[in-house]
Amino acid sequence: MIPAPGAKHQRASSRLWHVLDAAAEAAGAPVEVLKTVNVVLPEGLFIPDIAVVDARTVDEDPVACEAEAVLLVVVVSSPASRRIDRLFKPPFYADGGIEHLWRLELEPVPALIVSQLENGRYMERTVAEEGRMTLIEKPFPVEADPAALVRRKR
Repeated sequence: MIPAPGAKHQRASSRLWHVLDAAAEAAGAPVEVLKTVNVVLPEGLFIPDIAVVDARTVDEDPVACEAEAVLLVVVVSSPASRRIDRLFKPPFYADGGIEHLWRLELEPVPALIVSQLENGRYMERTVAEEGRMTLIEKPFPVEADPAALVRRKR
């Protein structure tokens, strides 16, 4: 059995989910932002921390979403999972044809790496470490500050 992630990981994942959900709603995007959803890839079942999925797929209340319905996956990387999140997972998501992959690194400083699928591989488009900035325009505009996703509220 795999232990649940630490508080910092859960805080960042929850806050980023809220940012994505609010951005999707503001844009009127026909998507659902889901936490820890089962995604069926050619090589098996993966469970990203967050997935943005075509809303029509979710209407049927599936146990798993096919990769074709997934627009974006987010992986929150901790020191223990960094190698797996950087090297192992991206090729599998790419094989599934998922257009956007974000990786939120928690250490040494919070950083959000935004990648887009090109010619079967993910290409990094944005690395955000500080400040508030537009991260992507597709599938809808999103702004976030990686440090605020991790910072404990006072």
